[in-house]
Amino acid sequence: MGHGKYIAPPKAQYQVAAGETLELQYVVLPGESRDIDVSIDLAGPGAEAHLKGLYLCNSDEKVNIRVVMHHKAPGCKSTQLFNGIAGGSSNFHFDGVIVVAPGADGTEAYQENHNIVLTEEAKVETRPQLEIYADDVKCSHGATTGRLGEDELFYMRSRGIPEKEARTLQMLSFLSPVIPEGRREEIEAAVRAL
Repeated sequence: MGHGKYIAPPKAQYQVAAGETLELQYVVLPGESRDIDVSIDLAGPGAEAHLKGLYLCNSDEKVNIRVVMHHKAPGCKSTQLFNGIAGGSSNFHFDGVIVVAPGADGTEAYQENHNIVLTEEAKVETRPQLEIYADDVKCSHGATTGRLGEDELFYMRSRGIPEKEARTLQMLSFLSPVIPEGRREEIEAAVRAL
C-alpha cells in the first residue's frame, strides 16, 4: 500500500503493514444518500491510517458512516475527523470504533465527529467508541452536535457582512479542516446552496 491518498470507495477493508501509511478522504455532497463502511487493520509496527470526511445534507438524504479501526501492532497511529452539516429532514449517523488489541502498546488513536444542524427536522446521531486492551496508549474520541454560533454571526453582522454570507463563512470555517485539496470551490458552492 505504501504512502498514498485517494478518494475511498464506500465499503472497503484495508490492511496496513509495518511502516506504511493509509490516507482516506470521504465527501458526501447535497442530494447524495450514502452508506460508508470501512474497516482498517493496522497490522504491522508503525503502521498509520488517517481518515477525513465531510457531509453536506440539505434535503432528505440519509448518510451512515461506520469506521472500525483495529490497532493490532505496537506503535501504530490513527486519526479520524468527520465534520458535517445537516439541513432539511436529512438523517446522519456516525458509528466509529477504535479497538486496541492486547500487545499494541504505544498506540496513538484519535477519533472526532463534529456536526452542525440547520433545521429542527434534521437528525444527527454519533457514537464514537474505544475498546482498549493494551497499556501505554494515547487514545481519545469525541463528538459534538450543535447549531451555528449566534455570537460569531452577531460579530460578523456588526462588521457589515450580510447574514447569508456570514452563515456561509461560518459553515466553510467549520468544514475547512476536512475539505480535500482541489475541491474547495466545489465544497464552497455546495455550502452556498445550503
